[in-house]
Amino acid sequence: MKIFVANFDSHTTEDDLYGLFSRYGSVKNVGVWVDVVHGENRGFGFVEMPNHDHAKRAIRKLNGQWWHRRLLRVSKAHRTV
Repeated sequence: MKIFVANFDSHTTEDDLYGLFSRYGSVKNVGVWVDVVHGENRGFGFVEMPNHDHAKRAIRKLNGQWWHRRLLRVSKAHRTV
């Protein structure tokens, strides 16, 4: 399952997100969106977890939680066409 993660600190790395989500199960991919002009992350990204139960648990546990002085927004990623 692909998970949307938003409102994290601009110094957060893919390794940071991997560490956070791996507490809840196996993590397949992590991507942080970076501003190409400034080189800083834009405060959102995606985490992919192959096990849906683990992904749902991570969403439930992390959405609305404080992490590095920021209130995380975590939800199932939805595709747009």
